[in-house]
Amino acid sequence: MLAWLQATKKCINCMNEGGVFMIVPRYYEDLSVLHDNTMLARAYYMPASKRMDDLVEHRELSDRMQLLNGTWKFQYFDSIYDMKDAFYEDGYSVESFDEIAVPSVWQMAGYDTHQYTNIRYPFPFDPPYVPQDIPCGAYVHTFDYARDDAAPKAYLNFEGVDSCFYVWLNGTYVGYSQVSHMTSEFDVTDVLREGENRISVLVMKWCDGSYLEDQDKFRMSGIFRDVYLLKRPEKAIRDYHITTELDADIAKIDLTVSFHEPVEVRVKIEDKNGAVVSEGVIDKNGKATFEIVDYKLWNTENPYLYTIIFETEQEVIVDHIALRKIEIKDQVIYLNGQKIKFRGVNRHDSDPVTGFTISMEQIKIDLTLMKQHNFNAIRSSHYPNAPFFYEMCDRYGFMVIDEADIEAHGPFMLYRKEDTDYNRFKRWNEKIADDPAWEAAIVDRVKLMVERDKNRFCIVMWSMGNESAYGCNFEKALAWTKEFDPKRITQYESARYRNYDVTYDYENLDLYSRMYPALTEIEEYLEKDGSKPFLLVEYCHSMGNGPGDFEDYFQMIQAEDKMCGGFVWEWCDHAIVHGVAENGKTIYAYGGDHGEVIHDSNFCMDGLVYPDRRIHTGLLEYKNVYRPARVVSYDAASGELVLHNYMDFDDLKDYAEITYELSQDGLVIGKGKLSEVSILPHRDGSTTLKLSIPENGKVYLKLFYKLKKDIPLLSKAYVLGFDEIDVSSKGAKNQQALSWLTKEVPDTRIQVQENDTEINIKGREFSYIINKRTALFDSLIFAGREYLKNPMELNIWRAPTDNDMYIKAEWKKAHYNEAYTRAYKSEVIQGKHGVTVVSQASVVAPTVQKILDVTLIWTIDAAGRIGADIAVKKNDEFPDLPRFGVRMFLDKKLTDAGFFGMGPQESYRDKHRAASHGLYRLKVSDMHEDYIRPQENGSHYDCDYVELGNSQYGITAIAEEDAFSFNASFYTQEELEKKAHNYELIESDSTVLCLDYAQNGIGSNSCGPDVLDAYRFDDRLFRFRFTLVPYVKG
Repeated sequence: MLAWLQATKKCINCMNEGGVFMIVPRYYEDLSVLHDNTMLARAYYMPASKRMDDLVEHRELSDRMQLLNGTWKFQYFDSIYDMKDAFYEDGYSVESFDEIAVPSVWQMAGYDTHQYTNIRYPFPFDPPYVPQDIPCGAYVHTFDYARDDAAPKAYLNFEGVDSCFYVWLNGTYVGYSQVSHMTSEFDVTDVLREGENRISVLVMKWCDGSYLEDQDKFRMSGIFRDVYLLKRPEKAIRDYHITTELDADIAKIDLTVSFHEPVEVRVKIEDKNGAVVSEGVIDKNGKATFEIVDYKLWNTENPYLYTIIFETEQEVIVDHIALRKIEIKDQVIYLNGQKIKFRGVNRHDSDPVTGFTISMEQIKIDLTLMKQHNFNAIRSSHYPNAPFFYEMCDRYGFMVIDEADIEAHGPFMLYRKEDTDYNRFKRWNEKIADDPAWEAAIVDRVKLMVERDKNRFCIVMWSMGNESAYGCNFEKALAWTKEFDPKRITQYESARYRNYDVTYDYENLDLYSRMYPALTEIEEYLEKDGSKPFLLVEYCHSMGNGPGDFEDYFQMIQAEDKMCGGFVWEWCDHAIVHGVAENGKTIYAYGGDHGEVIHDSNFCMDGLVYPDRRIHTGLLEYKNVYRPARVVSYDAASGELVLHNYMDFDDLKDYAEITYELSQDGLVIGKGKLSEVSILPHRDGSTTLKLSIPENGKVYLKLFYKLKKDIPLLSKAYVLGFDEIDVSSKGAKNQQALSWLTKEVPDTRIQVQENDTEINIKGREFSYIINKRTALFDSLIFAGREYLKNPMELNIWRAPTDNDMYIKAEWKKAHYNEAYTRAYKSEVIQGKHGVTVVSQASVVAPTVQKILDVTLIWTIDAAGRIGADIAVKKNDEFPDLPRFGVRMFLDKKLTDAGFFGMGPQESYRDKHRAASHGLYRLKVSDMHEDYIRPQENGSHYDCDYVELGNSQYGITAIAEEDAFSFNASFYTQEELEKKAHNYELIESDSTVLCLDYAQNGIGSNSCGPDVLDAYRFDDRLFRFRFTLVPYVKG
């Protein structure tokens, strides 16, 4: 092929089947041509003329690397057929071209359009053919090249181009390649010239490889990773493979080296302090073994690296070795002989400004945040990352699942006349996974990944790709992988989606991987099968307000050794920045916001961090669920404190310092530091903590786990998590709440006036109106001020969260969103110092039967306090309630909130492990969690009271018996539900206070199981009691 095109210095135009001449051969629709003229795949390394130790994060400093990044000339075409000129010819004028940054994606530069899809192909399923009018980009760049006599060979590297590309240098065709997230290397020695050179690249948005790149992502195109030249000697290392054998006292390092031309290689291995621990020579046969005595192991808590130096006459390569052993014994995963759990997360390359183009600095921000929040593992979903990412994971201590650039999810969405599971999986399999025509393409992608990343010891597992069904092609890929690298684990979750008429080979698959199983499904596998370790390759879908089930999965993972852990879906929300709105909020766009017809809306907004890496409350939840240690028990009488060390390798005394605080009703009354206690990994240990615990009030002991030493990315004293223990006396009440309830009542009478529609209740300082049509308050005037802007409501609706996306349909079928209160009768009972109003009512909605029968008892005393006693009976015919409580539209001047309950961030019945009981004072505006797609947010769980006020007046709600939850916000639930983006929200004219008996759990049902039974709001009979106290200061 190369000879065919090099017959002249110009491209020979190629005619397509329709008789239209094209500028390039149609490799992009030819499964027999995956690459043209690319060099053999090899391990990633960065050579230099001399020893250079800082080429992991500063590889551009190498004198043998010439980075071609920068501003390139660029012209975008809506269709390949619009490209008429041989733009790659030497001397072709590009003055009319635009300019674009390389690396970048052209959609972020304003060309083409953004499109987000999850499963569906954005084009017809007609492989290997793609749309005829393929958008494409012509890139041209001029650079100077100076030949190095000591390194005369020149190799051109593209680390990432989506989706395929053709390359010319100085008018001469160099080659073609695809596989967007993999390195393509070309030998350009013979076409480079001294001085000025011109590189030309044609990038196409679609190619046959796009059928294998159907990942859940925005579709972006262009040269999105680094482009560079490597200058190499003629006699040089081409590739090397490092493997290790660990005996009790000696580590053996086996090196296998291949050459461009044979050359002697001197090898030194140094420890962390630079001392040489082994050295020798690799002769021309390319094999050698080195030994290290009294070696140190690498693990995620202590990522110890040795430095290896390969030196030839004209070149030095510096790399790193981690001594570690990953293995499976009796269906349990071990690292260095220790049982481990993957505390993992799925990570895409994604940024709201740069798209797929991710710098080392951006990666370091992600890795730092992951360390701060107790992750120890990353899955490179669903493609290999840039090669330096894995060097950073070696250095900073993360285990990695490296995943091939394969996802063929689209065939799952094909039209099927018989849409059964049998037919669905059969058709999915046969189209690509089990079609031998795709064997070369699938195996190629796996080989490219494994060859490039084989020397990165952070990688403990190879993944064959994602959601592409199963068949002969994946059997071949797994067989090659296991033969080439038998020491690492293999996984492929989609192996379970199969043609039931065919028997498949799973011999080379080490794990049983699942996405989003219910806990009952995990239990069933462990009880009935358990033949392989169980991996949650994706779980706890972190979309919007969620997830709500981290703790429950944690307990399952810890309870069974065969449960090797999991990888949360996913790290970051995917969105595109579209400037700043008039209200100052960043405009983030998701699927459907760019005029595209085929899209999957905000399903890309499913991360633990916002697009700009601000932290979601779900990430805080994860951090504390996966804290390094936990209290097993505490005996306040004896002071015995039992702890469990959840670390995999460190003694707790070496990793964490433990401090404590004792609080009474939110006020700290004691603090200190625990004496050092040695607790080995995965073991319990005890110490003594004698405290003087008050008999009155809500008393909590809080333990803080603080990092005891500097580790990569984290500094000493960083707080890794906490435990909270309720040490209150039995039946103890919050003293502040009690004072509100027992405040002296003045000896004054209350006047009651009643007509057909209202009950007007007046005291010395107040005037309240109860609407007899609703049995709720229409007006609360205290000390001459009206507190209610709108009538009070019984509230069973919430702005649906992303995790409510399925149950929401059932709720709306029940018309919960249209429900209102209807009263039947009210009775006024007047006493000496108070008035009681007893009403029979219901919660009803159009077209359906009664949802709730309600008895409301309001008791108003002479001080203006309002006691609420609400008894509810729910109709069994209806689904679980979103919530039940009272909604009040209060004076918007009430901007300050104080409460005793779980904070400071939002908390729910199944999402409160990162919150703790305390006395919190916040601005109402700060209690809104500003999800990009607005939804229910900002609730606070298990509260004794909440006070809304300002410098002059306010109102307090106090729980009578069981604690309540509350929301305080300037946004109504209707506004949150109506608006598609946070920047569109308009504040109401009120401070909206929702006092809730309960809310339904948050869960992770956006892509996971239903809310767990323990967190469902399925109560049939319940009673909600609280007291409202308006007040004036001073």
